[in-house]
Amino acid sequence: MLVSMANALEVENLAISFGKASVFERVSFAVEQGTSLAIIGPNGCGKTVLFQALIGAIPHRGQISWAADTRIGYMPQKLSIDRDLPVTGFDLLAAKAKVTKAPADVATAFKRVGLAGQAGKSIGALSGGQFQRLLLALALVGQPNVLLLDEPMAGVDEPGQEKLNELVRRVQEENRLTVLLISHDLSVVYGHATNVLCLSRDRAWFGPPRTILTPELLHEVYGTPVGYHVHAT
Repeated sequence: MLVSMANALEVENLAISFGKASVFERVSFAVEQGTSLAIIGPNGCGKTVLFQALIGAIPHRGQISWAADTRIGYMPQKLSIDRDLPVTGFDLLAAKAKVTKAPADVATAFKRVGLAGQAGKSIGALSGGQFQRLLLALALVGQPNVLLLDEPMAGVDEPGQEKLNELVRRVQEENRLTVLLISHDLSVVYGHATNVLCLSRDRAWFGPPRTILTPELLHEVYGTPVGYHVHAT
């Protein structure tokens, strides 16, 4: 399926199941180049599974079509590595660059996330916020034009979350990136996402934040009243 020139990604009637257990069905949406899509929904609704399908890591039914020039940077919710290992952040990024034959832009990736002076530190010596920045730097190796961020604020305190949110927005704007973001912070989603994909076990909703983040729809999806703060602009 050919992708519209305006879109980075088009998904049509996506369905994923493991054996006889269905995760979700009939999910359709499109992401325009340079915009932000936030994926929300209760735990277990398939948000991370969706990302795994988008990068081709698991089988699926339906159509997933990326623009021809797509280069994906993926930031997982967590990295399965013992942080007590004597490994530096530079080691991790250099290893990815070598394995993926990505351009040698490791130093640039550190600079873009504000860790230029921390590259030689052991990963165990990094704070929670610094480690999340390291994961973002890892995703930026290879000069992607699309970022998939799976709950990038996980394990970061509130001040650190604000700084990381601002960093993601700055990196996106400076490099004209398309961003797909899994988040539980509806305030951030409302203020910064172009569109929202809300998943539940049997339905999906797609549209701008003002349409999706209504008290009625959120109550239906989460099964309880859900509130969030809209920052004044």
